[in-house]
Amino acid sequence: MAVKKQSFEDAMGRLEEIVGLLERGECGLDQSLKLFEEGAKLAGQCEELLNKAEQKVNILLADDQEKPFEGEDA
Repeated sequence: MAVKKQSFEDAMGRLEEIVGLLERGECGLDQSLKLFEEGAKLAGQCEELLNKAEQKVNILLADDQEKPFEGEDA
């Protein structure tokens, strides 16, 4: 199943839905495998989005370290 790019929140919501379906054990083997595959792709997408966010935070923190705090002598 193709997983379209979506927001982190949407991807996590769907991932939680998939986990719930799999935990209930009501799906057959074929459906469970499809859900697992979709979940694995969503987990990878979420990890990618989190890594990008972490990189942005690191850049922002690095930029802040170069500037003195307000009230500090430069």
